[in-house]
Amino acid sequence: MIFAAGFGTRMGHLTKNTPKSMIEVAGRPLLEHAISPAEDLGLNIVVNAHYHAAKVEAYLRGRTIKIVVEEPEILDTGGGLKNALPHLPGEAAFAMNSDAAWAGPNPLKILADAWRPSKMDALLLLVPLERTVGYTRPGSFETDPTGRLIKSSRGDVYTGAQIVKTAAFADMPNGAFSFWKLWNIWLERRTAYGVIYPGMWADVGTPDGIGLAEDMLSYV
Repeated sequence: MIFAAGFGTRMGHLTKNTPKSMIEVAGRPLLEHAISPAEDLGLNIVVNAHYHAAKVEAYLRGRTIKIVVEEPEILDTGGGLKNALPHLPGEAAFAMNSDAAWAGPNPLKILADAWRPSKMDALLLLVPLERTVGYTRPGSFETDPTGRLIKSSRGDVYTGAQIVKTAAFADMPNGAFSFWKLWNIWLERRTAYGVIYPGMWADVGTPDGIGLAEDMLSYV
């Protein structure tokens, strides 16, 4: 599941007539930076859309990617994944934001290799703050020696990529809700885990983030 429905308000004039996911970084739309790791693993790909959805649909036309347009309202991350579940077979799904760039190994492969469904409901991909560019907020999580997540503003940064079990979404109300609704449940159950991404990660949420991400990628 790739999230491409957001308004991209922090991008200012760049998203007046363009969805954030279609802004180019290093010659490719941000959306393609998210699609490529999924295609490399041969995954079934679903992309959601809302703001300027027609432009996302036009870009993906002719590809074997399912597009789910959220109407009339945008559904946030948790609601967006629940809305797309009919197109996400299996007991678990990858979920990934489309406003990032990666310098290093395939982030979804890192998640897949660390995924242990017997004990995990969620596995989030984290990166140390010193290996981020364009990111200006505190971290979100620490991990204990077993890899379980602990909320912490002094911890590592959540990269927007994760694996989650999908059964729990059936118990959530329809409409918009954040992943935090389920993360908090899984944190209390101690079934939320994290794994560290070994490369560099760029948050491309503002115009300044575009150049920073391109500089990062130029050294790959």
